[in-house]
Amino acid sequence: MLELAVLKTYDEDYHRAGVQLAGSLTTYFDDVNVARNIASGEMLTGRHVILAVPQDNPRDAVIIAVFDP
Repeated sequence: MLELAVLKTYDEDYHRAGVQLAGSLTTYFDDVNVARNIASGEMLTGRHVILAVPQDNPRDAVIIAVFDP
């Protein structure tokens, strides 16, 4: 499943992020893996991201793309 979200936090050392699902005021995913092909400089708070969530399991989610709205 693919989800659209907004980047809220980013940990450059561990390449992990916190995101809020688009259209939801209460659904946050913390400690989400970020694909290694995404440069740290692209991970700016407020940008939109696409999450790949395998089998609806947020623990295995990974950010696969980042873009401006």
